[in-house]
Amino acid sequence: MFSRTIRLEPGTTKNDDGREVTMTDGVYTLLRECVHGKRSDQHVFTRAGGNPVRDFRDTWANACHHAGIPGLLFHDLRRTAARNLRRAGIAEGVIMKIGGWRTRSVFERYAIVDQNDIAAAMKKLQASEQQADISYSSVTDKPKSGAVAKPPTVN
Repeated sequence: MFSRTIRLEPGTTKNDDGREVTMTDGVYTLLRECVHGKRSDQHVFTRAGGNPVRDFRDTWANACHHAGIPGLLFHDLRRTAARNLRRAGIAEGVIMKIGGWRTRSVFERYAIVDQNDIAAAMKKLQASEQQADISYSSVTDKPKSGAVAKPPTVN
């Protein structure tokens, strides 16, 4: 853990591929709190009495209920991670590697594009046009019959 990586061993994932992912500072801090005061041979996730958590589904459902998000599945966080990574500008190939998605079609099921993504893309396009100082006024002028409209002026 102190190498700040999470390792999933081959054969323990849905597609049997192993992978290693570097922790964010936030994840590292949370996991350090989980192991505080424990010996190196003890489990990271334990119940109040020190027994290891073997199946967290009931605890997860209860926590989600109390947080006001009943029905959220832990697996749903994969979609959230894919979307957040994509919005952060991470290359899709890297996101696929982190998530363990071998094919683009499977990745696309997780990396959902919503209206906010489309709006953000249009804002970026507008900003790049303003930076390039592109004028579209010549495009909106109606050409005379048979004439071709002038291309946009780039200054």
